[in-house]
Amino acid sequence: MKKDSLNTEIIVNIHPLEKRVAVLEDSRLVELFVERKDRQNPVGNIYKGTVKDVLPGMGAAFIEIGLERTAFLHYSDIVQDFLDIYEDEKPPKQLNPADSSQIGKLLSPGQEIVVQVHKAPLGTKGARLTGQISVPGKFLVLFPNKTKIAISRKIYAQGERNRLRNILNEIKDPGYGLIVRTEAEGCDEEDFRNEYKALAKTWRLIEKQLKYAKAPLCVFEENALENYLIRDLFGEHVDRLIIDDKSFYRSIVSQLEDISPDLIPSVELYKEDSPIFDAWAIEKKIETIFHSRIYLPSGGNIKIEQTEALVAIDINTGSFTGKSHYEETVRKTNLEAAAEAARQIRLRDLSGVIVVDFIDMNDNKARNDVLEILRKGLRRDRAKSKVYPFTDLGMVEVTRKRMRATIMANFSEACPFCNGSGRIISKDAVTMRIYRWLVRSEYFIRNKKLRIMVHPDLMRHLKHHNEDFISYRDQVDFGEDANIRIDQFKVFSLPGMEEITSKFS
Repeated sequence: MKKDSLNTEIIVNIHPLEKRVAVLEDSRLVELFVERKDRQNPVGNIYKGTVKDVLPGMGAAFIEIGLERTAFLHYSDIVQDFLDIYEDEKPPKQLNPADSSQIGKLLSPGQEIVVQVHKAPLGTKGARLTGQISVPGKFLVLFPNKTKIAISRKIYAQGERNRLRNILNEIKDPGYGLIVRTEAEGCDEEDFRNEYKALAKTWRLIEKQLKYAKAPLCVFEENALENYLIRDLFGEHVDRLIIDDKSFYRSIVSQLEDISPDLIPSVELYKEDSPIFDAWAIEKKIETIFHSRIYLPSGGNIKIEQTEALVAIDINTGSFTGKSHYEETVRKTNLEAAAEAARQIRLRDLSGVIVVDFIDMNDNKARNDVLEILRKGLRRDRAKSKVYPFTDLGMVEVTRKRMRATIMANFSEACPFCNGSGRIISKDAVTMRIYRWLVRSEYFIRNKKLRIMVHPDLMRHLKHHNEDFISYRDQVDFGEDANIRIDQFKVFSLPGMEEITSKFS
């Protein structure tokens, strides 16, 4: 596979409460993935569930899979192969696929069923399920109840398609179906053999759990960080994968030994004392994610506003007046804005309909240049997106598929000070900031007694996370101050109560 010219690094920070993955391209932060113990993305997870209720009028059933809300399974998404799959085999029932009212003939309350999450819970809605089970890999997707081989439409060359099909017909077992992902183009036979063995092994382990485990139970986590890293992020285009946790590093290397051993030399264990995200200046870059206005190199800026229905990105020349004429000033600002808008769409994981309001340009060539820069910036995006031409009003519409909960949703919660109209850093995130402040300042605060003052609401939260600060229990005590914002903290040196927060921020 060809490696592109961008220097790509993946930095992984592991903490018991939070795992973070940052993707840097030429030292610029382009993607940030956060996994928290209490906020895992269930999309793609496979469950052994129990039917809670069947509603023929809706042509749907509600399935208990162990999430906060029952999940939704429509009649059209049911696959009979996975109904009572580990009971005595029964012939499939002959039903009209267009008549959803017949769902009662397939499902009944209390029945066990194998399902996979198709869409994550959103707001008051539970997860959307499918009965079509699949296990994804980097190059292949395994379907345990199909037999056909399907190849990504983005692999255009007929010769390559024939080559892939011939290889996989040799490798796969008769009872399995496969989808060949776009990333498989150009891979050799050994890559496919290694991955197919790993996927088949994974399915056999899932089958064992489905047979003996008690429902409701998650039997496969598609978005577990190890799977996500190896399947979607790490590949030959990545120069380095640096991990700051020995156990996680060993787990990644162990999985790569089975799938892509040639990638192991690119994996490094970070052994320095300073926090890994500080060493790559990522913490400061993360702060900008919460700014609605982003400044461009020339002095212009873009402003991002999110609503429930769409995302608006507005372009302004700001302080940039240009050196020649107005058209050139507008063109340069729009070109910089197009590149930055593509980066922010990936970084913030913006989805749905995105409207970019560029500054008006009359020159068709300049408009095409701006569109090309925007499209180029989104080519490396793993989420499916489409950029439409300029409208008569000078705006560009972008549609992008939602991959997971946005970074804003992961890092923030409804603000009690503005009745939910804005966002602030969540209590979990502030807790982690306090912890990182102590780690960052460890050398300078050694042998000093400290008092950390926080808002009373944050204090109540911290009382449930005492174990996070156990190594500082003899050095640090916490106090409350209602005048401090809930998303802030202040550190004082004792006994003089000298504030030292900003010294080591």
